[in-house]
Amino acid sequence: MRPDAAGPKPDVAVVRDALGVGTAVGLSGFAFGVTAAGSGLGLLQTCVLSLAVFTGASQFALVGALAAGGNPYTAAAGAFFLGIRNAFYGLRLSQLLALPRALRPFAAQWIIDETTAVTLPQPTRRAARIGFAVTGLTLYVLWNLTTLLGALGADALGDTDAWGLDAASPAVFLALLAPMLTSTTERVTAAVAVLLVLGLLPVLPAGVPVLVSALAAPVVLFLTGRGRGTLPGTTGSATTSATTAEAEAEADR
Repeated sequence: MRPDAAGPKPDVAVVRDALGVGTAVGLSGFAFGVTAAGSGLGLLQTCVLSLAVFTGASQFALVGALAAGGNPYTAAAGAFFLGIRNAFYGLRLSQLLALPRALRPFAAQWIIDETTAVTLPQPTRRAARIGFAVTGLTLYVLWNLTTLLGALGADALGDTDAWGLDAASPAVFLALLAPMLTSTTERVTAAVAVLLVLGLLPVLPAGVPVLVSALAAPVVLFLTGRGRGTLPGTTGSATTSATTAEAEAEADR
């Protein structure tokens, strides 16, 4: 349990927030179903992909690469590496949720961007568990249901590229992420990542620019440390040393 200066958050508020995120993002599974069908995947393939993989960014990266004529193995590798971030989420959430060992394999399927975004800000373990469970369940059910509907309705929509539905899921995630960028360093990191992606899209295979954009974080942190006169992690040791040297010189006089 984490300390909460403002008092415990009512369960109903946690459920409301979790339902809002789960519903908003879950409905974008329709876009994935349409996009997957347009890239040549069959109905069964599309639905199994959502059921088993259940991470929107990786799924869109896979079908996007296939639609662009990429090698299936290369497309799968790109989607896999993009999904590795969920393993890092799991390391943090496993400590926060402290679920019974028997439930952990099932909970692992729901460790994605949205459940992490809802769970981490919660003030207590109880609230974190409620937020995680409600977001995960709502999103999993709606994502798979709308994937099925999208795959079935792809033919009725005609040219799926003209609708731009592949941008629906990233747009929803960006809307969730934007309010969390509260510091200048976070905003600069996000801007650099966007610039990297846009600049590399014309020259790198589909899915690779997103992976390269992860370099924005260490680069910005390094430059921020240099700008303050210290390297990240030194906590002002250079400034302290300089002050000490000046004091010693003054004493010698």
